[in-house]
Amino acid sequence: MAEIYNEYLTMDFDDKGCPKNLKFNIKDNFNFAYDVVDELAKRSPDKRALIYQDVKGNVKEFSFSDISRMSNKAANILSQNGVKKGDRVMLMMKRRYQYWFITIALHKLGAITIPTSHMVTEKDVADRVECAGINTIIGVADPYVLDTLNKTKPLVGDKVKMYTADKAVSGFDYFFENVDSVSDKFDRVENSIKDIMLLYFTSGTSGKPKGVEHDFSYPLAHIVTAKFWHGCKDGGVHFAIADSGWAKSAWGKLYGQWFCECAVVVYDFENFIGHETLALLENFKVTSFCAPPTIYKYLVREKLEDYDLSNLEELVTAGEKMPEAIAQNFEKRTGKHIREGFGQTETVLQLASYTWCPDIKDGLGVASPIYNIDVVDELGNPVPNGEEGELVIRPWIDGQIPIGIFTAYFNDAELYKYVWRQGMYHTNDKVVRDINGVFHYIARADDVIKSSGYRIGPAEVEEVLMKEPSVLECAVTGYPSKNRGQVVKATIVLKPELKYTDIKNVEKEIKKFVQDRVAAYKMPRMIEFVESLPKSTSGKISRELIRRMDLKKLNSI
Repeated sequence: MAEIYNEYLTMDFDDKGCPKNLKFNIKDNFNFAYDVVDELAKRSPDKRALIYQDVKGNVKEFSFSDISRMSNKAANILSQNGVKKGDRVMLMMKRRYQYWFITIALHKLGAITIPTSHMVTEKDVADRVECAGINTIIGVADPYVLDTLNKTKPLVGDKVKMYTADKAVSGFDYFFENVDSVSDKFDRVENSIKDIMLLYFTSGTSGKPKGVEHDFSYPLAHIVTAKFWHGCKDGGVHFAIADSGWAKSAWGKLYGQWFCECAVVVYDFENFIGHETLALLENFKVTSFCAPPTIYKYLVREKLEDYDLSNLEELVTAGEKMPEAIAQNFEKRTGKHIREGFGQTETVLQLASYTWCPDIKDGLGVASPIYNIDVVDELGNPVPNGEEGELVIRPWIDGQIPIGIFTAYFNDAELYKYVWRQGMYHTNDKVVRDINGVFHYIARADDVIKSSGYRIGPAEVEEVLMKEPSVLECAVTGYPSKNRGQVVKATIVLKPELKYTDIKNVEKEIKKFVQDRVAAYKMPRMIEFVESLPKSTSGKISRELIRRMDLKKLNSI
């Protein structure tokens, strides 16, 4: 029997295997929890859905029948405790397997799920409670999470009920207490596909985080993500390095994978250790793998040759630009090519080196077949191939906005209107499209460095720096300058295994290395060596935080 996604997406293929004429079969009351998870539990009750391992090596496997049954119990528990359709529930659950039970349960109730990073502060939580009217928070018995929630209590009073999901802890209700006595049957709660299903708070370059709303059609758009980018397949095993608190988890650990009837691996770790991940790839016979470039940087430092990766068919990366040196190192030693992709919390996958065009060695890839993507200037006019512009998504010819694009910024209609100015969705990302239709990333519009009249994309300089033998990680930013507007600054983490007796000489060697490979105006005029780079909760290097720290230092002088 064909995978269940075929009932929701039909398409033709050209002679290169590229899908075309995609048409989604969208039911007015579609609900992923009932129509995919529960349906798969009926058709293939014993098929693996989730493989979980904690840092102690304990392994649990859950079938689609298990997920359906436990989500019904969780839905009953939520309902008995007053959670109903339209309520907003925050989840701070890291990588605990109970996240999947509760998320599917919330979908069944028609409640709004708010996945949240465990690294937020009590003020962040209180702000979200106040802003979104959250009445329930479900966390885990993690010291940081418990401390944050305990500090949140006096800020929110008795407006919010707080649970732990993985074990009982004093001061919190235990969500699954007496779960054996709870019914595993749950009657369908009807919803509209236009109802809000997910709310992600995503940080911008200024101001408080924005609330990004996705409706019940959102999972359908991830069929393309999983099938044609990740390369997920029926009976396969997909492993994505992602915490449940950010949107990449929805991309790689739930919707698209289960549409393809592919199991997902969840590794519940605290600190990333390369050899542990390689062991999981081998032991669970992972067939497709997704991780940000930072993870691959650490994997190539391991003895890759010691692990059996023969089952691994597809590898992809996203989140920041993949350094060419890392990709080449990995491919040379494993024979496996890493394909790139690009998207936002506000959308699903926009650009990618898809399974039908795996030979792209330079660039992010081509446009998603579900989006009408263009490159425009500041006035919204298309720019020729080869010229820099902003990546935008236009409605289709019939005026329809494709599925997978967010429906609103929570409580900010003006901002939503602004990003949809000129009749198109503005991503605020600068790209170049070449004559072959391959997109090349320049930078976030806010990250572009303007120095002495030149516009410099930091990724190009970072690409060169990453080839220098002593550099482990780096970030290139603009540093304020009275004469040039900005100068190029490189913030660098050196490889710890190398011994540095003369740091000034190391700096000189790095500058010489870059000078021989980039135009003079792109040269880093400043280099700062640090032990670690600031990162967002999703694991991306944050140039914005570096700029803020630089400004703070300047203002204190």
